[in-house]
Amino acid sequence: MKQLIQDIFVAVSLVFGFTSLVLLIADAPVLDAFKNIWLGSFASTMKFSQVLTVWVPLVLCSCGLLFTFRANLWNIGIEGQIIMGAIGGMAVLRMPGLENPALILSLSFVAAILGGGAWGLLAGLLKTRGGVHEIFGGLGLNFVAQGFILWLIFGPWKRPGIASMSGTELLPLKLWLSSPPGWRVAYAGLAIAITALILTWLFLYKSKLGLKLKAIGKNPRAAVLYDISPEGYYLLSIIIGGAFAGMAGFMQITAVYHRLIPAISSGYGYLALLLVMLAGYRIVPIPFLALFFAGLNVGSIQLPIVLQVDSTLSGVIQGCCVLSALFVLGMRQRRKQS
Repeated sequence: MKQLIQDIFVAVSLVFGFTSLVLLIADAPVLDAFKNIWLGSFASTMKFSQVLTVWVPLVLCSCGLLFTFRANLWNIGIEGQIIMGAIGGMAVLRMPGLENPALILSLSFVAAILGGGAWGLLAGLLKTRGGVHEIFGGLGLNFVAQGFILWLIFGPWKRPGIASMSGTELLPLKLWLSSPPGWRVAYAGLAIAITALILTWLFLYKSKLGLKLKAIGKNPRAAVLYDISPEGYYLLSIIIGGAFAGMAGFMQITAVYHRLIPAISSGYGYLALLLVMLAGYRIVPIPFLALFFAGLNVGSIQLPIVLQVDSTLSGVIQGCCVLSALFVLGMRQRRKQS
């Protein structure tokens, strides 16, 4: 645990170091930039609630990835699973004849879980039955999911009389998840994310499922000797990962965008991959690291508005976060080999 804390400290320091260097190159005031990132994320309850709208899907995706990483699976297809979860949830929300908003949202939540889980299952079947590595299978399915959502937005679900990259029509207000007054994050989103953290901890650290997944991840051949089927648990772990991603997709359509848009996943799946690796595949640092990255994500968007710098700078800063995480992961790998 001590080494993990040191790695996280190094990563955070590198984030600030790389970001400072980029800001200097862009001729932007470094201290003012960091001040505005902070103010843009935590200066008010409204802005903090925007951070939490990013925190919720990051936590959900990270929880799902912990299951797949425990079985030594690289669930790169999590982006597509978020998309398919959002599509599944939206399909129910668009169904005619249902009048009770609570019932519609509940069915949509279930459909989102099923959509993400089914897309995860497909990636698992490609690995276990087709011999396709989960990285390549997941990447391929991400492209398929992206194509599918574009077809829906520009085809069957397009806005009346117009097809637009802005997405489908807004959902009726009765199908928006409610949020506290003056906040943007939904009550249900926070409850689901916190519940996901608790359940993930219980299943991975306090149940036979977590023990079996760990055994398979460490040595699948040895696990067979104890009557543990690697293929079955590979499929189960990636279905669970997809189900959590589907929940994130549901939150995106009902609590954030209130419609289906092409970039519905917002890259949270890929960011969650780095977040989980930086956390050392442990659950305790996940909510704190997710809050840090969510704050950077939201706060850096303010820089082009306040400091009049190029709008791409926020993306460069987020890229610095990725580089810092990869550097720490490389250090960790070298320690293991030495």
